Amino acid sequence: MRAVVCKAFGPPENLVVEELPDPAPGPGQVLVQVKAAAVTFPDTLMLEDRYQFKAAPPYVPGGEVAGVVAAVGDGVDAFKVGDRIVGGLGTTGGFAELAVVPAAGSRVLPDNVGFAESTGLNYAYGTTLYGLKHRGNLQPGETLLILGAGGNVGMTAVELGKLMGARVIAAASSEEKLQLCRDRGADETINYATENLKDRAKELTGGEGVDVVYDCVGGEYAEAALRATGWDGRFLVIGFTAGIPRIPLNLTLLKSCQIVGVFYGAMTARDPALRDAIVAELLDHTASGRLNPHVSGRYPLDQASLALRALIDRRAVGKVVIEP
Repeated sequence: MRAVVCKAFGPPENLVVEELPDPAPGPGQVLVQVKAAAVTFPDTLMLEDRYQFKAAPPYVPGGEVAGVVAAVGDGVDAFKVGDRIVGGLGTTGGFAELAVVPAAGSRVLPDNVGFAESTGLNYAYGTTLYGLKHRGNLQPGETLLILGAGGNVGMTAVELGKLMGARVIAAASSEEKLQLCRDRGADETINYATENLKDRAKELTGGEGVDVVYDCVGGEYAEAALRATGWDGRFLVIGFTAGIPRIPLNLTLLKSCQIVGVFYGAMTARDPALRDAIVAELLDHTASGRLNPHVSGRYPLDQASLALRALIDRRAVGKVVIEP
């Protein structure tokens, strides 16, 4: 099979495409002919050994794939050859023509759900549903401020926030990204490259502040967003594409608000029942049309470095996938 290989830590331009031996599924595993693999920000961090989950080169990037079952291992009864499925590999192995995935973390795709659209459901939409529903307790009628709303993960918060009945304020760094947010349902937008994030969020809430912040950016915007949080608000820590911030904790006292960590990847290992419930809910929303994931970029294996560079440079709008 052909696969993208990281031979040494470094920039995505160092990746190569090589012929590797076809893998075989072991007990409890499924071999998938990959039709689409999600490209995520953790993939970019792993290339430079800056992610909490480590991979030793040489390795194949990509942690979630969708495709057609080519073979099943011993003890697998839930799938058969020819099934359309989506599944998580953990952290590596997805940018290839074939991938071995654990059967326990895979789901059959409804016929009306595309391969590219389904990849990232577990990573991006799973993170967001876990964060908004199970960590942030977002309620209908509450106001949700999303930082990095134009990216893959942020866009899922726009969509799920609206689905949960919130008033959504999408914040991003360009008009192109904000227009997509409006197209996907955002009620209000803030361009934090040209507007004061805190002041504008306060203005849009009549001075009361927002109920929930969904922050997958960090950096200098985190404190401004926390200052825009209202009484009893919840600040959800999702990621740090702009760097890890230092937060004045006196703000949490003054607002009686909470800073809440959202680590979906670790939760899925600790609470498989909750993981399965979240994936089932997301597939149901997608099959019914309540969710319609936006795929903005599709790249072949030979252009995987371009896909990863688009994420690193924050040029990607919505979801990006590799299609072997």
